Amino acid sequence: MKHLETLGLALSVALVFATVPPAAAQTTPAPTSASCPALLQHRFDRLQDEKPQSLCQYSGKVVLVVNTASFCGFTKQYEGLEALYARYQSQGLVVLGFPANDFGSQEPGSNQAIADFCENTFGVKFPMFSKTSVVGRDTNPLYRQLAEKTGDHPRWNFHKYLIARDGQTVRSYASGVDPKNPAFVKDIEKFLSTKL
Repeated sequence: MKHLETLGLALSVALVFATVPPAAAQTTPAPTSASCPALLQHRFDRLQDEKPQSLCQYSGKVVLVVNTASFCGFTKQYEGLEALYARYQSQGLVVLGFPANDFGSQEPGSNQAIADFCENTFGVKFPMFSKTSVVGRDTNPLYRQLAEKTGDHPRWNFHKYLIARDGQTVRSYASGVDPKNPAFVKDIEKFLSTKL
């Protein structure tokens, strides 16, 4: 009888582990905290060294999230994104880059190749994360939440989401909106002027 109970317990444990979806390994949730909004409670590996970073470190900042690609007609936007980061970082803006190969296979390289390209071609200093998916079945959890919050999924590389300091208010911008676009810059400045 005891042997049957042990066997039943072993089968239950095996069944639990067998039902964990493989996509769950993509990212690890960051520790929850009252000061960290749900939208930022994620961890992603940094592009350069693949060390996990918690997005909670950006709580209280204005966060610009962009899905990037190295071989796209919009790739030159890296320059404008870096300029925004340099100009407004001291006021609380952070730009987060998420390389993705979802559109036109325009980000085929390894994480190291992407990191080298960003640094050597555009002098990118804003935080970049390991290659990921931003649409489809394997969409990473942050992008899933951003799409749910705005009702707008990325349709191409360099789609932008602007998250206010409260971590609740989110605006979505199509790929063709250049980082130097005056209306876009005005939105960033408005979010920066709002204190928690």
